[in-house]
This record gives sequence, structure tokens and C-alpha cells, in this order.
Amino acid sequence: MTDVLRYATRGSALARAQSEQVRAALQRAHPGLRVEPVVIRTTGDVLTQGPLPAGGKGLFVKELDEALAAGTVDFAIHSLKDVPAVLASGMVLAASPPRADPRDVLIAAAAGGLRDLPRGTRIGTASVRRRAQLLALRDDLDVVFLRGNVDTRLRKWRERDVDALLLAAAGLARLGIVEAAARPVPPDDLLPAVGQGALALECRADDARTRALLAAVGDADTEVAIAAERGFLVGIGGDCNTPLAAHATVAGDVVRLRVQVSTPDGRERLEADDRAPRAEADALGRALARRLLDRGAARLLGR
Repeated sequence: MTDVLRYATRGSALARAQSEQVRAALQRAHPGLRVEPVVIRTTGDVLTQGPLPAGGKGLFVKELDEALAAGTVDFAIHSLKDVPAVLASGMVLAASPPRADPRDVLIAAAAGGLRDLPRGTRIGTASVRRRAQLLALRDDLDVVFLRGNVDTRLRKWRERDVDALLLAAAGLARLGIVEAAARPVPPDDLLPAVGQGALALECRADDARTRALLAAVGDADTEVAIAAERGFLVGIGGDCNTPLAAHATVAGDVVRLRVQVSTPDGRERLEADDRAPRAEADALGRALARRLLDRGAARLLGR
């Protein structure tokens, strides 16, 4: 009898594309395993207009977690940057496949990068992190609130609703979209979101079979990097309505983590940068969170 593993995924084109990559990797790792999708529409998918309400991160995972808890699926595939700092009770992040490019990309007809855009350029984003960092870098830009899937935002740019866009490089790559006007933004200009470019395979903590199957597609360096970034997220107590960022890189036995917290208008921000042995990645993230909190991060976060 063929072994079966069922997974929950959102129904967007991006979610389907990245979950198909995970499905294929699992079947390569486990010949004879049948991996089947269960498409679930989340609250975040329904709320397509306006900013997400407080606690917005959970709106993209809540229904998938409910399916996991009910036992109708064995695991769920998330974009890691959508996963809240604190997981639902009884759940665990079992694995993360190799991370895609964590950077943002600028899409604009004008040549050059963010620093070269003409004054008054209308640049579209729904991310509070991108907005804050943009305004800190270029307060002469007109940052326009713009939600929607990748295709929708690209269409609005082509129709000149905005002059430029900021998108995640990983999303374009996973959708197979090659946009000639897209240019990666250096982390020195825009520090990425926690977990950007990484996927999270979540399952029930007591499901040893599924955890073992998922571990086969995990990438050790990716998991070290995201442990550092999520350690910072847990320590600082942020969510997707918080203008914070974290970017970890791994070289041999050392993980480097850069973090940032700012006010929504970008006028004030706190940053930290440090290194630690890879086995201490989570502790590094939490230590940098404490460092920023000691310097007044809570006030910047509106607490």
C-alpha cells in the first residue's frame, strides 16, 4: 500500500507553486510516498482590501493550523514570514527547505536603485517594514499602499497606478516571473523581513512519523539562519504590523544576524549586528532583541 502524506496550503498561485516544489522534494526523498495537497482559504486571503488588522500574521496560517489540529492534514506549508512568533499549541516547525533569495526587489522603469529614483516617485507596497525603511532612506518618495498578489501588483505598475514596486525576490523566482525592470535591493538599503525567502513545514509536535519525513528536505544552514531571525522575533514581540527586520547569514560554524526596529514613519530606528556559533542561533536572536529593548525599542513599537 502506498504511504500517503497530506498537506495544507493556501490557494494563491505563489502558495501552490512553492508547495509543489516541497511536494516534489518529498517524493524524491521518499520514493513511494504519495504527497497530496489540501487547499485552504485563510482569513488573510479573504481580507484583500485595506491594511491587515492587528495580529495580521496569524490571519494567513490560522485555518491551516486548525486543519492540522483536527488531523485532516499531516503538515502545512507556509511562507515563513507569515508565521507568528508563537506557534499554535501543539505545533512545531519541523523543517525548512533551502532558502530562496531573501532580498526585496525594486521594479521601476527608471534605471538604478532606490537611491536613484526621481523625487516624488510613487512606490507601491503594503509592508509596514518596507514603508518605514523607504522613508528613512528617501523621505521624498510617495509611498503608496498597495496590496494584492504578485500578478495584481505588477499589473497596477504596468498600468501606471504606481511608478515603482517593492516585491520579495523569492516570490518572483518561485512563480517563474522574469521581469526586466526588477533589481535586487541590497540589505544595507532595505533589511529583509524575518524569514523572507524561507518556507516553513509545520506539523503536530507529537507526530514523530511526519517530523521524520519532513526532516529529509530540511536545509541545515537555512534552519540556523531562521532560528536566529525568529529568536529575535520572539524576543522583541513583533508581528506583521510592526516595522522590524532581521537578516541572518551562515558561514561555516558562524551565524551573523542584523536586526532593526523603527517607527512607522522611519524617523527613528534602532539597529544591532552580531555573530555567534551556529548552535547558539536562537540565543543570538534573543540577545539582540534584549539589546534593542534596553535601548528603547518598546517605545518605537508603541508599547
